[in-house]
Amino acid sequence: MTKLFLSSSFVDVSEFLEPFLGEELKNKRITFIPTASVPEEYKAYVTNDRKAFEKLGIIIEELNISNTGTSQIEQVIKKNDFIYISGGNTFYLLQELKTSGADKIILKEIKKGKPYIGASAGSIIMSKNIEYVEKMDDKVKAKNLDDYNALNVVSFYTLPHHTNEPFKKSVEEIMVDYKDKIDLIPISNTEVIQVNGENIKIIGTK
Repeated sequence: MTKLFLSSSFVDVSEFLEPFLGEELKNKRITFIPTASVPEEYKAYVTNDRKAFEKLGIIIEELNISNTGTSQIEQVIKKNDFIYISGGNTFYLLQELKTSGADKIILKEIKKGKPYIGASAGSIIMSKNIEYVEKMDDKVKAKNLDDYNALNVVSFYTLPHHTNEPFKKSVEEIMVDYKDKIDLIPISNTEVIQVNGENIKIIGTK
């Protein structure tokens, strides 16, 4: 059964992870993928999310898919209990997922029921296509990406940082541009979309 925990900012909703998974998290292992943050200047959100996982007692194995071979990526993702992908530039993230082959590995593990945790860009890439966030993220940072089709795990389109600066204006513009075109689910930094098989629920407050 597919288990997804899709957030804007993991640190702000970390308290909901253990009840969602229904198991004790202490000493569980997570593959922590910060790759989306690589081309960004501001990266504090990655550190904050890392600390939130540590506070839950989860053992972190960091994996930058940009500089790791496919077989090693597969080995690390397969052996750990959970997968986490951080925020950052969604277009760069998708480019690196496709280039490294990590997209197919992650998909396979999700289909087997391995819990997946996304923050911002990490949540967006679960949708069918990421072009809808071009007002939020700079496409130029992914020079080799010419196909915006993403992992297509969910039928909706997560729109993170709703009502939160510095993305408030761009989120509102995206909502106007796409409201009749795709099934957008806007979430603030203090909300999370929980997908449990066919069951989709939004937890938290705006």
